[in-house]
Amino acid sequence: MLAVAILAAGKGTRMRSDLPKVLHQLGGKSLAEWVLDSLDEVNPVRRLVIVGYRGEMVQASLAQSPTNSLTPALEFVTQAEQLGTGHAVQQVLPYLKDFEGDLLVLNGDVPLLRATTIKRFLETHQASGNPASILTAHLPDPKGYGRVFCDSQNLLQQIVEDRDCTAAQKQNRRINAGVYCFNWKALAEVLPNLKAENDQKEYYLTDAVNFLQPVNVVDVGDYQEILGVNDRKQLANAYRILQERIKDDWMQQGITLIDPDSITIDDTVQLEADVIIEPQTHLRGKTLIQAGSRIGPGSLIENSQIGKNVTVLYSVVSNSSVADNCQIGPYTHFRGNVAVGTQCRIGNFVELKNTTLGDRTNVAHLSYLGDTTAGDRVNIGAGTIMANYDGVKKHRTTLGDRVKTGANSVLVAPITIGSDVTIAAGSTVTENIPEDCLVIARARPVIKPGWRLKSAEAESQTNK
Repeated sequence: MLAVAILAAGKGTRMRSDLPKVLHQLGGKSLAEWVLDSLDEVNPVRRLVIVGYRGEMVQASLAQSPTNSLTPALEFVTQAEQLGTGHAVQQVLPYLKDFEGDLLVLNGDVPLLRATTIKRFLETHQASGNPASILTAHLPDPKGYGRVFCDSQNLLQQIVEDRDCTAAQKQNRRINAGVYCFNWKALAEVLPNLKAENDQKEYYLTDAVNFLQPVNVVDVGDYQEILGVNDRKQLANAYRILQERIKDDWMQQGITLIDPDSITIDDTVQLEADVIIEPQTHLRGKTLIQAGSRIGPGSLIENSQIGKNVTVLYSVVSNSSVADNCQIGPYTHFRGNVAVGTQCRIGNFVELKNTTLGDRTNVAHLSYLGDTTAGDRVNIGAGTIMANYDGVKKHRTTLGDRVKTGANSVLVAPITIGSDVTIAAGSTVTENIPEDCLVIARARPVIKPGWRLKSAEAESQTNK
């Protein structure tokens, strides 16, 4: 059996933020969610998160995360005073009082560990039968890190802090990644013996390793996996690494990314075959782009579903859906529950909010549709506005099939327009319209022959 303890109690002072470090976002998920997701292949029977600074916020955030819907449910352990990694793990002693198995210890600010790495680490530990294992990495520049020394059997000999290393020892680039796996019963016996005999007056989990012999040393294949996040620069670096992984994976699966360096894609995004992503395009959240669609350049798609063979050019689509064979943009904005049917064209400088459009409906340019339901084959003329707000409440506009609005029309909601209605250009419509008719709702022009503005000189003479 396996239990996992995730260390998530620290404030993260160097982040210079009131937000707990483990809740900072990285590619659509918090740092702590990335760590929890890395457990996908090891099936723990207990998942404990050790919280401290603003622990209620961390607990509330992770409780609402999709990660918490997995089995087993998260358990939260409070470390009221943050006195080091050893002290953090001491807090789980009452929770695992009768537990028999292994305890995997992870840091909540190390988001790049792959699930396959953790699985291999755990398998190596369990196969050895040793009481403890540590994950290590070979850094190109290990300056500032303690060095790990092991024998030819990959058993730990010693860990020497950087400041205590000799010149020869500093040539060793193997460092402690801060990931441990323990036989829980063996660890539980030594945890009470930890002492805070150091400059920081903290209890270190590495001291527990010294009580447990032999200890396996397991190297990670890619040292970038063990990079932690302690400040904003490291957060940005982690995002860069994550983006490289995500984009490399999608290109290997047949997705075309034109200028990958200018594109960002959240881990939660799904792409189908033959999708093309143009430069300066950003895909966020729970987004699906179906086969054959072309997104960008210069587009943002967030928490939205885009159908097959759709083009989205210089546009923003948020919390919406677009069916197959549509043309969107340039400079179109969908927000707040928009659903567009098949073979629609939504064009230049159009905004849709909380709106449903039927199949083969066009809104080509310079229009606003808010709180609107439109049927099939509707054509919205340039400059058509749905006046949906009366100053207190929002109201809905309903258009039947094959409705046509002329340029610069205003429909004042709440209003229902029947099918096969044509609204003349410049009309302001304030009442329901039956089917199959022409609507002209504009004032007649007043013409005054021979009238012109008086010049300033003539007006001055008149006033004398």
